[in-house]
Amino acid sequence: MGKEHTGHEPLIRMSKRGEMLPAWKAWGIRVIAFFLSLVVSGIVIVAISKLNPAAVFATMADGAVGTSKRMWVTIRDAMTLLCIAVGLAPAFKMRFWNIGAEGQILVGAIASAACMIYFKNLPTPVLLLVMIVSSLVAGGIWGFFPGLFKARWNTNETLFTLMMNYIAIQLTSYFVALWENPFGSNSVGVINSQTKAGWLPNLLSEGYNKDFGWNVVIVLAVTLIMYLYMNHSKHGYEIAVIGDSENTARYAGIRVNQAYVRTIVFSGAVCGLAGFVAVSGASHTISTSTAGGRGFTAIIVAWLAQFNSVVMIIFSFLLVFLQKGAQAIASTYNLSQEVSEMITGIILFFLLGSEFFVNYTVRFNKGKGAKN
Repeated sequence: MGKEHTGHEPLIRMSKRGEMLPAWKAWGIRVIAFFLSLVVSGIVIVAISKLNPAAVFATMADGAVGTSKRMWVTIRDAMTLLCIAVGLAPAFKMRFWNIGAEGQILVGAIASAACMIYFKNLPTPVLLLVMIVSSLVAGGIWGFFPGLFKARWNTNETLFTLMMNYIAIQLTSYFVALWENPFGSNSVGVINSQTKAGWLPNLLSEGYNKDFGWNVVIVLAVTLIMYLYMNHSKHGYEIAVIGDSENTARYAGIRVNQAYVRTIVFSGAVCGLAGFVAVSGASHTISTSTAGGRGFTAIIVAWLAQFNSVVMIIFSFLLVFLQKGAQAIASTYNLSQEVSEMITGIILFFLLGSEFFVNYTVRFNKGKGAKN
């Protein structure tokens, strides 16, 4: 007889949950993680700056929503971020890693700006409709090529979509040089500042909501449509099946290659629409910073929300709130931007980490161990 092998069980065992947690438990974990992040952030604040953490958090809130103007600027930026995250949701749920939202936003913005410049004499409703369609088409085209290459030749969509970002940036630089106003300024400036042709009209008569109210209406409508599409349509079902197992999808008769192309075109089109929202409803100009890194931030929003477009509303506001709050901390307390962003990073780290405990169980073995 051979020698009996003895050993010890590991102290900690981690395993993927067989069933999803009830919604209230999952959100309970996230809420606990958020409050823990505030505690850790408070400790860091005291250690680095000797400031009162409560005062710092109050400054964050004031910087984001302290006045009507700040609140509506936060809402405006959250709506743009939400539109991008909603656009990324179908691709990511299908496990098609669309890292090209930055480029899709830019080409959508270029299309909108071009319409504002070349078709400015059209009636406002017609011009806005042309701008919306153009931005959707431009973003969809920018998504079509990675989808086609993935379907036909199984290329790496992460690298493909990432490279498309750089092409879009160069295209934007070209059009900025073409449209620069005044000539030699290397800037387009505010487009149609006198006539406001192509600007989203005021929704209400008073307050900053009149400037940004249509942003809210358009993006929330897109969010609702995406929720229905993902949860109550045949295509949404196919996306979920492919995301779980491509082989299972093929066995079920789903045309996976067609779904890849269709989904990334749809994803790119919605991100292109975010370019329209940014140009027509916010900045009224175009530059290489129009996307502003939001194409990557939106990935965090989509992931935290588990690709649920309605839940993305919460996380879009949270991330913009943290961004505005970090800027307020840096200016009020004369702290470096890195310190203020560290607080944002701690909060995001805890929120992302909470997803591990939502999806996995962690058990501690009692005793010294057991023989195998």
